[in-house]
Amino acid sequence: MSARAPHYLDTAESVDGFLAGLTDVRALALDTEGASFHRFVDRIYLLQLSTAEREAVIDPLPIGTPARLGGLLEDPQVEVVLHDADYDLRLLHQDYGWRVTHLFDTRVAAQLLGIRAFGLAALLEQFFGIKLDKKHQRADWSMRPLTADMLDYAAQDTRFLLSLRDRLHEELVRKGRWHWAQEEFTRAEGTRWEPEVPDTSFLRLKGARDLTRRELARLRELVRWRDTIAAELDRATFRVAGNEVLLDLARTAPSSRDSLFSVKGFPRGMSEARAQEALQAIVRGNKVPDADLPRFPKAARWDREPDFDERVARLKAIRDAAAADLDLDPGVLCSRDRMEAVARRRPRHVDDLAELPELRRWQVEVLGPAFVKELAGSAADDSPYKPG
Repeated sequence: MSARAPHYLDTAESVDGFLAGLTDVRALALDTEGASFHRFVDRIYLLQLSTAEREAVIDPLPIGTPARLGGLLEDPQVEVVLHDADYDLRLLHQDYGWRVTHLFDTRVAAQLLGIRAFGLAALLEQFFGIKLDKKHQRADWSMRPLTADMLDYAAQDTRFLLSLRDRLHEELVRKGRWHWAQEEFTRAEGTRWEPEVPDTSFLRLKGARDLTRRELARLRELVRWRDTIAAELDRATFRVAGNEVLLDLARTAPSSRDSLFSVKGFPRGMSEARAQEALQAIVRGNKVPDADLPRFPKAARWDREPDFDERVARLKAIRDAAAADLDLDPGVLCSRDRMEAVARRRPRHVDDLAELPELRRWQVEVLGPAFVKELAGSAADDSPYKPG
């Protein structure tokens, strides 16, 4: 597991030449570097990949889409190993339209083994005694040129992934949980960003639900103001004005320059023109007719039976007992929203649980008989996981 000097590839010819040598590869470790901490719209600024023999860092900025890499990632015969794959998969689809078809996520594998410290650095230290250097964790990967030190740091994220994959796979097989992981990986392979309903991002700000509808109208205008500036500057939104600042402005509705700048956290370096635009945004929010004030969309309604919470509590007791026996985090074994779906369904047979898209097959296997027995008193198979 000695370190290898990565190839830095920033021309179409060098990328094609490197990838052409991987035609027989059946396992590929991958990572991406974005710049969401610095830029308004995140994209892929580096692609790091390692095989058992070779290692490269691809710079897509000067070359565009490295199409041959997409062919590898979409080949079902090539296992693509990532750590905490969700965001990488979304970026790969957003930027290139690629969909990984044979995934191994080392973070998910570690969680299914009951490992609580499942960050990449923690796992590498646990399994191999390797300590990763984190000094470039917040680096701006959109900047050029990149230093040799930064490139080596980026390469660390894939350098040991294949060895880690082998150790985790071995443990999953030993514990009889490999099929759990396979189901999770298959579900994750289609991960992508769903199209967003235009002009609704303000509703997702933490704390927005505590506002009145009039305050929500101001918040909507202030988010438009902030995001317009961030887009023009290609700067992360919090670097223009943080969400807490916008919430405070929506609540207090300052009407003068002095009152605007007196709000805690409002950028002191904001230009006069931008500050006036913020005041105008507040005025627009104040002028929205009452009938047109924004509101949160209504959640899907279902008849909440009087004993619903008690049913969920009984399922939770079963889940918690099973998690303790399996040495798993209870939330990994089965989240509350999935238990609520079971409680609403009130299954009479284990087969009924297959109709719940929220539940994995492996969760039905582990918890289904006990859930059914507890809720329906059916003749389901006995389970050791009973509420204490």
